[in-house]
Amino acid sequence: MDLNHAPHVEAFRAEARDWLAAHVPATPLPSLETREGFAAHREWEALLHSARWAVVSWPEEYGGRGVDIEHWLVFEEEYWAAGAPGRVSQNGINLLAPTLFDHATDEQRARVLPSMASGETIWAQAWSEPESGSDLASLKSRAVRTEGGWLLSGQKTWSSRAAFADRAFGIFRTDPDAPKPHQGLTYLMFDLHAPGVTVRPIGRLDGKPAFAELFLDEVFVPDADVIGEPGQGWRIAMSTTGNERGLTLRAPGRFLAAADRLVDLWRSHGDPADTALRDRVADAVVGARAYQLFTWANASRFASGETIGAESSLNKVFWSQYDIALHESALDLLGPDAELADGEWAEPWIFSLAGPIYAGTNEIQRDIIAERLLGLPKGRR
Repeated sequence: MDLNHAPHVEAFRAEARDWLAAHVPATPLPSLETREGFAAHREWEALLHSARWAVVSWPEEYGGRGVDIEHWLVFEEEYWAAGAPGRVSQNGINLLAPTLFDHATDEQRARVLPSMASGETIWAQAWSEPESGSDLASLKSRAVRTEGGWLLSGQKTWSSRAAFADRAFGIFRTDPDAPKPHQGLTYLMFDLHAPGVTVRPIGRLDGKPAFAELFLDEVFVPDADVIGEPGQGWRIAMSTTGNERGLTLRAPGRFLAAADRLVDLWRSHGDPADTALRDRVADAVVGARAYQLFTWANASRFASGETIGAESSLNKVFWSQYDIALHESALDLLGPDAELADGEWAEPWIFSLAGPIYAGTNEIQRDIIAERLLGLPKGRR
């Protein structure tokens, strides 16, 4: 693996850096977990899209630049180093879009992807249910066949961004008589403003509605919004979870930038006599760099046509624990009032606490690592 980029990649980096320096808001946008902040971040997505920076790795016909994973990782490094806003569209562009590229029809890609890239349509992920979290295959929400489509009924919970989003994607039980729980499921997209949909926001520790419950009462979804074949939802959903646990949701550029800011915080607030906290700051820097190198190694494998499969669970466990440790170090540097302040560290820390839970709990990921990578016998399930 050669970490020296070719001149054309460095030229791409310079173009991105210059654009971001000229356009990143001087004042941070309001939290995207508020109605005001959500609208402001949607406008930022539109600005990114106007310069074709919103989805650089997508084909040009859908608003991208058609660049490879090396360019995408370089762009991510520049994006977060510039202090650019968090991506309100990440559920769509990082989770649903890869699924559409792999499993959707040409008509669906042409209809869905452009408005996703521009921020006109923001997507929520509607997977978890009150009694089906990490055991996703036990879900009970159903889709019943009707003329021209399906009627969705049931309840989804912990749906990220659903409080203010436009549409959602999830899997539903379409064959309750299937012999196994993961069979008879279908992957569907639906409108959060359709008749029969009730959205009930869920407040986080800071009271902001980062999640929502969705109550579905015979919500009509046309056949055109079924991804793949009916009954094949589990297989398609597994490709979504692979992206969620892999590198697309947490590119290393995000952590490299955060680690740099933590070092600056140490220099301004750190006590040289507190060697324990100093070591935690050093660990954050080393961790960010290790994650970057691990990601570049995977990128090389992707470029060679390989996939990472169950190894995405290693990735997920690492970044979810790393994210918490990094932000807790920052809060400890700032002192006991930091958790109450609505500053640049408190809100990301609150968000980081959910990392070991969403995208499949870390306990589930460790089972996958033990069974599929280490060859150990099945455990508690």
